[in-house]
Amino acid sequence: MSNIVAIVGRPNVGKSTFFNRLVQRREAIVDAASGVTRDRHYGKSDWNGKEFSLIDTGGYVVGSDDVFESEIDKQVELAIDESDAIIFMVDVESGVTAMDEDVAKLLRKVNKPVFLVVNKVDNSARSNNAVEFYELGLGEYYTIASINGSGTGDLLDALVKNFSDEPEEVNDLPRFAVVGRPNAGKSSFINALIGEERYIVTDIAGTTRDSIDTKYNRFGFEFNLVDTAGIRRKSKVKEDLEFYSVMRSVRAIEHSDVCILLLDATRGFDGQVRNIFWLAERNKKGIVILVNKWDLVEKETQSLKDYEKMIRKEIEPFIDVPIVFISSLTKQRLFKAIETAVEVYKNRSKKIKTNLLNETLLPLIQHYPPPAYKAKYVKIKFITQLPTPQPQFAFFCNLPQYVKEPYKRFLENKLRENFDFNGVPLDIYMRKK
Repeated sequence: MSNIVAIVGRPNVGKSTFFNRLVQRREAIVDAASGVTRDRHYGKSDWNGKEFSLIDTGGYVVGSDDVFESEIDKQVELAIDESDAIIFMVDVESGVTAMDEDVAKLLRKVNKPVFLVVNKVDNSARSNNAVEFYELGLGEYYTIASINGSGTGDLLDALVKNFSDEPEEVNDLPRFAVVGRPNAGKSSFINALIGEERYIVTDIAGTTRDSIDTKYNRFGFEFNLVDTAGIRRKSKVKEDLEFYSVMRSVRAIEHSDVCILLLDATRGFDGQVRNIFWLAERNKKGIVILVNKWDLVEKETQSLKDYEKMIRKEIEPFIDVPIVFISSLTKQRLFKAIETAVEVYKNRSKKIKTNLLNETLLPLIQHYPPPAYKAKYVKIKFITQLPTPQPQFAFFCNLPQYVKEPYKRFLENKLRENFDFNGVPLDIYMRKK
């Protein structure tokens, strides 16, 4: 079960510093390697063996303070809807502000754990000043200094105390999540897919909107559709803000095996779609890209091949992803879309026998060994697939630290050429033999 934690609070209280502190250990590794600029507001962290996802709701609002006033309420409401726990950050230097009182008022009605965190407490005088935050009516508070990390341990102990670390009950059916920006046609796609049963989302205030799995048996495939509940909600949130649709996708992506990323052909592969794509890739999910409303595109100006090339350029270096052109309206290629998702699901759960891996790849590696580093030669001796839910491979060698990113990409390409991993992110680890 993924645990989602949202950080809320007004600007400049140190939310981002705190967020970066918690995710940096993990993010630094990912980002440096792939050279892809990521959305900096979502990350994974763990404490005492419990994993959680962290969402920093700050930094989305450009404009003056009064613009922010109306925005912060939306962000807090969204955090309340979409997360399992909320960290409300305030700043001891400025004390209790009117905006803090506003946020507290919204949070007092919530029956989810709310952690009031007083930041910038780095000496005993400030520790005494923090007492005034009791007046927010949220009970106990935690004092931290996110710049140097003091106090974060106690906060995290309390935060993860009630998180489950049990893996979700395993269901053999593939779980497909339909994700994409608002108005890309997700609902009409789902409606077209499931035929007569309408796609109904209950809209009861305060109900927890976890993703609901709905079992479908269609086209001879059986699968669970991870319902990104609330996507069609008549919400106070203006859906056009980039952050919101990404945040809405987080839970659905984490609960799925394969993400069906739907984009509107007339709008292209824009920043928002890109964010959702990398979110799915970072969570190591299978991915299928569906270009919807292809019937509306002027065919003279853009052929299917050019369009596909444009998308692959946007998703480099992970370009081994199926792209299917569909129309929910005319039901064109819907069967193909689901068939492709099922294939990607099978690719993601594929296990390759160790002797086959070694027989196939070792000769290729001998033919093109890793470049020598400081006159030292790297010898790869043995390869095995790790027993993980998604494909991860360990290459055992004498000097793992000398194998650089370009060579790992070469190894990944050879794996893809010889075994079909279309639509699936691969992890490659160099281990000491």
